Amino acid sequence: MDTDTDTDTQTNTNTSAGTATTTARFYFYYEQPTDPAAFDRHYRDVHIPLARRLPGLRSYTITDNAVAVRGEAFFRVAELCWDSMEDLQASFASPEGLACAQDVENLLRYTDGRAVIVGAPESLL
Repeated sequence: MDTDTDTDTQTNTNTSAGTATTTARFYFYYEQPTDPAAFDRHYRDVHIPLARRLPGLRSYTITDNAVAVRGEAFFRVAELCWDSMEDLQASFASPEGLACAQDVENLLRYTDGRAVIVGAPESLL
């Protein structure tokens, strides 16, 4: 981590790639769908192409069959990352973001889900 002592601000950098670390992450946790094949088909054919057009999106990853520490396992966890919370908010307010949000309603016909927005982490180790 680089520190600018003159302004007392910190900038996180990814030393392996030399690029700024994302400071705003959006997670969506999808429960087991009633029709996994239909859910996956819609997710891959419709939702992923919509989400990939989100302005400022730096990365988009999915993990299937994530094991829960408590309760049921999640069918899918999606993680989307932006450089800043402002970028995330602007992306969600854009026409592409509104189209993505509207499409989530189509996915929720098959399953329930929860969303979490996470800001810049505090490094403890």
